Amino acid sequence: MKYGYFDDNAREYVITRPDTPLPWINYLGSQAYFGLISNTAGGYSFYKDARLRRLTRYRYNNAPYDMGGRYIYLRDDANGKYWSPSWMPVRSTLDEYTCRHGMGYTIIRGVANQIESETRYFVPLGEDLEIWELTLTNRRGSSADISVFSAVEFCLWDAWDDSTNFQRNFSTGQVEFVDDVIYHKTEYRERRNHFAYFACSEKLAGFDTIREAFLGQYRGWDSPAVVETGKSNDSIAFGWQPIGSHHVKVHLEVGESKKVIFILGYHENSRDAKFDPPESQIINKKTVKPIIKKYLRAEEVDKAFVDLRDYWSELLGKLQVQTPDEHTNRMVNIWNAYQCMITFNMSRSASYFESGIGRGMGFRDSNQDLLGFVHMIPERARERILDLAATQLKNGGAFHQYQPLTKRGNNDVGTGFNDDPAWLVLAVAAYIKETGEWNILDIPVQYENEAGSETSLYEHLQRSLQYTLDRLGPNKLPLIGRADWNDCLNLNCFSDTPGQSFQTTTSKDGKVAESVFIAGLFVLAAKELIAIAGHRRDEGEAIKLQQAAAQMETTIWEYGWDGEWFRRAYDDFGHVLGSMENEEGQIFIEPQGICIWAGLGIEDGRAQKALDSVAKYLATPHGIVLQQPAFSKYYIHLGEISSYPPGYKENAGIFCHTNPWIMIAETMIGRGDRAFDYYSRINPSNRESISDLHKCEPYVYPQMIAGKDAPTHGEAKNSWLSGTAAMNYVAITQAILGIKPQYEGLEIKPVLPSSWGGFTAIRYFRGVRYEISVVRKGTGNNVSLFVDGKPVQGTIVCSSRAGLDMVQIIAYIE
Repeated sequence: MKYGYFDDNAREYVITRPDTPLPWINYLGSQAYFGLISNTAGGYSFYKDARLRRLTRYRYNNAPYDMGGRYIYLRDDANGKYWSPSWMPVRSTLDEYTCRHGMGYTIIRGVANQIESETRYFVPLGEDLEIWELTLTNRRGSSADISVFSAVEFCLWDAWDDSTNFQRNFSTGQVEFVDDVIYHKTEYRERRNHFAYFACSEKLAGFDTIREAFLGQYRGWDSPAVVETGKSNDSIAFGWQPIGSHHVKVHLEVGESKKVIFILGYHENSRDAKFDPPESQIINKKTVKPIIKKYLRAEEVDKAFVDLRDYWSELLGKLQVQTPDEHTNRMVNIWNAYQCMITFNMSRSASYFESGIGRGMGFRDSNQDLLGFVHMIPERARERILDLAATQLKNGGAFHQYQPLTKRGNNDVGTGFNDDPAWLVLAVAAYIKETGEWNILDIPVQYENEAGSETSLYEHLQRSLQYTLDRLGPNKLPLIGRADWNDCLNLNCFSDTPGQSFQTTTSKDGKVAESVFIAGLFVLAAKELIAIAGHRRDEGEAIKLQQAAAQMETTIWEYGWDGEWFRRAYDDFGHVLGSMENEEGQIFIEPQGICIWAGLGIEDGRAQKALDSVAKYLATPHGIVLQQPAFSKYYIHLGEISSYPPGYKENAGIFCHTNPWIMIAETMIGRGDRAFDYYSRINPSNRESISDLHKCEPYVYPQMIAGKDAPTHGEAKNSWLSGTAAMNYVAITQAILGIKPQYEGLEIKPVLPSSWGGFTAIRYFRGVRYEISVVRKGTGNNVSLFVDGKPVQGTIVCSSRAGLDMVQIIAYIE
């Protein structure tokens, strides 16, 4: 069953009924101010950090599920009937409803009682505020008098403290109401120099800032007393739960439309100019007033929205394809690229499954996300690389997470996830391939954000791989530490106490348990650093890494190959995992993908053996599961992976992030049909028709889909913030479509499904527009390139085409 449809021309997903299987959300903002918004106007907003600078309150795992957000209530003052034009929170029947999720904006339209409303939500570029532009239209045969009520509940900034420290927080809430603007200033009197504001374009009939005054005692957001009675209380909050609510009365003649604009924003004053007058406790509003004034004007709102649309047109225009498959076109051209931008901004911090409290920005996650983002805004990718490297430990290790507000490593989670450092090498390699900027390697970067500890970024990369070489186990495979890419494979944890964190609890010294996955990742990263060292004429480093990579490959074949597939790990007892020797967990997806991606087994047929085993044991109609057989009980020596019921999450769920590794591997042995088949199985657009089963949004990738051992096989969870977005983007654009940045230039080397006759693409690369036509002439994968009508050797179009604005490429496959 479908709950909407794709409008590809508008770059929107249009939801046509509000009761979607789960809240289907979107993100507002792309720089510093962000918001999550559902198809029924749920969600919250924050500045930079979803924990430390949260503007509005949201209660996760609530009932109803999506309660709390950016609410507008409409009341017919003639008869007292009221409703939510976004359906939630009142949930009264709407005669018409649509929600249009677009690139950085959402438009919700509802019709009830012959009053049409349309609310456009978005964050203007470069501003720390969001706009709600409400347009009301009277469809009646007579005039109408409508009361409009806005409502947000302010969070007291630190979302964790806000939801736990009530003995303090019930006494700290403060607001100001000046010139019809509500200012939220909790803790501004002391250590904070920032505040929130909530403004309205129209003359107010009233306002409220006390939650219970607005809702009424023992009432909820679905039936606020103020909306029911049609009269605000003009309440001023002192402690308890501050909110913001405006009351506007609108008179509409027959067929007339009127706009009401609301602005919710964040602002900072310098610490020496917090108050006005200086000796008072009154917020200095001199610098925020011009901003409020500007965006309460309809013409400025329209201009800002056009600018936002143009911004996304430019970003998405960096790569556009036309293939025989509509789902591929839709995801590559619009939604997958858009999701890559969101994951780059959010990492794994704030979604409807990540509360924004427990996790900061992941080191591994952010490096992986960059792989799908770097071509859109390389300068932001560059900044992220340097931020990540600055949190790196002196021994080459990494904090597993860092806080985006402070850009410092998160000690609560700590270090010891031994695959983390290698991903920095892959991220830097991707950046250099995209931009050709080798000078980034010479930039001095701190360790652990300590002044005076700087070395070149190049040395950071060297230390990243040396970290692995310094931590080899009994079989000379890399030690796994707290975990590798699979955060739930905790071979040194041995937790027997409920509530302990599997990731931060360590009961073993970590000198035995080894990871075949990290071994494969090391080979992959070493090959990139060898190429980088070669370009720098650092012959000694290149030779050293070549020897280390060769030795690691030898070790993988000796201890990591099981005869039909790559093994997964060795536990703290020295026993193998991911082998035919095991009763459960015989084969895992991760080492098959990463080892073949690193080039192992391509020439001698063992890669094909491993991939055939994936198809035989792991592939399902809904995607490739993580391992088989699933773990039927909790194994203390394996950790969190066995804590999940079979078929869910890391215990034989379809962990979508790993599926594109197999797609890439399949293209490396020339099997385009199978690679594209796997791509299609988890493509959200391709799964739209089974939305009742899938449940998550049909326009973005989820983290996981329930595996074949689960009673809900095919059901998705944890949408939006997943490395799945970047890796699927890499798999389809670089491996299957074969448009791949390389150090020397742009490579065109497709491995297509046999049913395709070809495709066309536009790719902007290093300031040049590449117009690419791929034409199938035979059944193989051999590529012949013609550049501006002339044949060239190989598959790489060199980037040294000075003075050219456009290059035309025809690639023949035969």
